[in-house]
Amino acid sequence: MELILKQDIENLGFKDEIVIVKNGYGRNFLIPTGKAVLATESAKKILAENIKQQTKKNQKLVKEAQKLADAILKTNLKIPAKVGEGDRLFGSINSKNLSDAFSKEGNQLDKKYIIIPGRNIKRLGTYEATLRLHREVIIKYPFEVIAETNKKPAK
Repeated sequence: MELILKQDIENLGFKDEIVIVKNGYGRNFLIPTGKAVLATESAKKILAENIKQQTKKNQKLVKEAQKLADAILKTNLKIPAKVGEGDRLFGSINSKNLSDAFSKEGNQLDKKYIIIPGRNIKRLGTYEATLRLHREVIIKYPFEVIAETNKKPAK
């Protein structure tokens, strides 16, 4: 089933993209919730006209996304986590933790645009996340998970 997305959907596509999905997913979820419409010939023509009008706006968004990407790549994130035996973490590090770490550095980035391989990190080490800042600006960002240091106050 061919659909036109009306909003960004994680692991599927961005707004105004034409995607192919299974019939049940489109008919039972995407269309009823207003996240997509059927990609008929007339809908495709309207989409083409809208995209043509948005091209200029889009160039500005790409430049802003590229500036954000440059700012993010200049930061060196080290995410502290509680550690047990053998470098294993208590809990895990996921895209929400990475999003929070970016916020502390002054770069707002929604967790839905952060893709961590395996979704969760359960050991110390260096990892690489994929950040989708715009449909044309996708970067690989290296970061490190380090052991949390708990210093107890002296009595």
